Amino acid sequence: MVTAMVRFENVGMRYGAGPEVLRDVTFTLDPGSFSFLTGPSGAGKSTLLKLMYLAEPPSRGLITMFGQDVSRTHRSQFPALRRRIGVVFQDFRLLDHLTAYENVALPLRIAGQDATDYRQDVEELLSWVGLGERLKAKPRTLSGGEQQRIAIARAVVARPDVLLADEPTGNVDPDMGKRLIRLFEELNKLGTTVLIATHDRTLIESARAREMRLVDGRLVELRGPQP
Repeated sequence: MVTAMVRFENVGMRYGAGPEVLRDVTFTLDPGSFSFLTGPSGAGKSTLLKLMYLAEPPSRGLITMFGQDVSRTHRSQFPALRRRIGVVFQDFRLLDHLTAYENVALPLRIAGQDATDYRQDVEELLSWVGLGERLKAKPRTLSGGEQQRIAIARAVVARPDVLLADEPTGNVDPDMGKRLIRLFEELNKLGTTVLIATHDRTLIESARAREMRLVDGRLVELRGPQP
């Protein structure tokens, strides 16, 4: 039996004493699946992603990542789990004192790889996202779209088991958006489970992927292919 990469069972989430942001959310992401997470602003998409990359614990329900019950996993094990997850944040979260190259290479450096082993891969990836001439640029000298592309390259460079992307094409032009989706699709072909939160219907319709729709904190629709 294939172990799901991610499983939510009747998950609820609230911040403090406020109303639930997510309510009774149940779904599974199988190994090698490609899905879009959609829904209006305020539907709970970013909160759902936070639960998946272990930034927040759920208020109730069961979440398993890579077959491990998150609620029964000691926090000392979270870094090892997070290293299996690539995340593209809406606010990019680049390190300002590092160059574009150094930001992208960071996950590989943290994993203990030798710089001589990954230099070519990092440079090729930056070229793919159109920043091959900006290897030494610091984030503050780059546009929002360029910073976003660095964030995407950093998220995929280590070929994570799961890739979570929150509006990854929001600051780039349509042609670059298509190029980035092709990058996600190629990563998916190598076995990475991909979940992309987006409002972009053109993007969704361009890829053969499952759509998971959130409305008012509830998962109201699951449609499309799933391995």
